[in-house]
Amino acid sequence: MDSARYIVVEGPIGVGKSTLAEKLANSLEARLVLEETEANPFLEGFRKDRKTYAFQAQLFFLLSRFRQLQELTQLDLFHRSTVGDCLFERDRLFALVSLDEDEFHLYEQVYALLQVRVPTPDLVIYLSARADVLWQRHRASGQEEGDFYSREYLEDLNEAFNHFFFHYGRSPLLVVNTSDVDLINSDEDYQHFLREVLTHRKGTKHYIPLSSAAVS
Repeated sequence: MDSARYIVVEGPIGVGKSTLAEKLANSLEARLVLEETEANPFLEGFRKDRKTYAFQAQLFFLLSRFRQLQELTQLDLFHRSTVGDCLFERDRLFALVSLDEDEFHLYEQVYALLQVRVPTPDLVIYLSARADVLWQRHRASGQEEGDFYSREYLEDLNEAFNHFFFHYGRSPLLVVNTSDVDLINSDEDYQHFLREVLTHRKGTKHYIPLSSAAVS
């Protein structure tokens, strides 16, 4: 793990990034840093009235994430392994879907000033899934169909994530299609995945589950 001290697990709503990040941190005996979503005082209003509260909510998320990463850097981010469940760029993807054109233009100006001051991960793990799978998981979580996270919203967000990571190149990237693999409940696939995490150090790689590799 000497060359991958800072690992980030990312993905859209419902993909299981926080659960996998926690499991990975336990395996690596690493510090776990989770997204502080519910601390946002504008979140409840954001869920009820996106048009009115979107900008305040997204700006709070941006500044909160920046503060969180600054605190990590001031500790020992590069002397102790750290696993997080949120890239700094994540907030921009939500803003892209949630804000109108003028709000996003202003948001971008603040974002650009902060981005140059955040640490770059040694490895990013992108958990992808088909939009229909994300929606099914969201519905299974007990959320009401008419709540803020509508099917259309999740589809737009999923498209934004896929587009971003298709072009991502700041860090080594390991892409996992969670529509086809369960790294939480399949210990065989998880152990195989863990070996990929420990060895992947350059470029973009698509994870192929051990069970699928054996069949092919």
